[in-house]
Amino acid sequence: MDPQIGRRTWRTLEPIHGAIYFVPEAAEEYARLGFDDWGSGYFASRAAALGAVGAEVVKATFYNFDPGFVERSMDGAWETAAPEQLSAARLIAADRMMRRLAGDMIDSLAPAAEIARTAALAACERPEGRALFAGHAQLGWPEEPHLVLWHAQTLLREFRGDGHIAALTAQGLSGCEALVTHAAAGEISGDVLKSSRQRTDDDWAAAHDSLRSRGWLDAEGAFTDAGRDGRQWIEERTDELAVLPYAAIGEDACAQLRAACRPTSVAMAAAIGFPRRGVD
Repeated sequence: MDPQIGRRTWRTLEPIHGAIYFVPEAAEEYARLGFDDWGSGYFASRAAALGAVGAEVVKATFYNFDPGFVERSMDGAWETAAPEQLSAARLIAADRMMRRLAGDMIDSLAPAAEIARTAALAACERPEGRALFAGHAQLGWPEEPHLVLWHAQTLLREFRGDGHIAALTAQGLSGCEALVTHAAAGEISGDVLKSSRQRTDDDWAAAHDSLRSRGWLDAEGAFTDAGRDGRQWIEERTDELAVLPYAAIGEDACAQLRAACRPTSVAMAAAIGFPRRGVD
């Protein structure tokens, strides 16, 4: 399969999973457990699938975030709530989120849920080197179709994400350098990436200097040909490493999945302010 088909399918469905990081339902459910700020809820709920791991593991797993931010957010997390409680709270939040944002479309998602589950189960046959994906893959499947779809897209997203980090590190990029190259690619502004990952001005400047010395950025911070080629290599390897589950269901099923999910995905993206480009 052309890896671009997998990329298009992932992008179409991404808001169905990704909204969980922005909706009030998630903050409310985590707050019930004692997590009162975005960072602590985000890291603990997403890392919970790995078990009660230490902050160093979470730093490595979410390596483009400021390490100090991760450490502060994870301080006392597993004393506040067990990983199993956080995973359960996250699923409750996903249910509430989808019922609100998908609305009357929620009942139409059952066929898409089965296609997405088939793709995710194919990914489960090849978990090698994908620790965050494997952690989520060991969680039980929910029963309701809209939650099956959400969980399947979670697995497909983490499968892709683990491969993306492999590609970034294969190019020798630090976490902050990865963000700077993302910004240079032009899809998301550097200010958004820097603030959301809690990177300091010094971090950002050091990453720029490092990439300039490597020949990836020019004096104005724009890509050189080498930098553009390097980032393109990362995106192409990421797509190639992520295509397996989509190839397993085939091109026609991918098209069916995109068509079935697009209205819900567009509605969810609009509700939380996702860029329209994120839904193909």
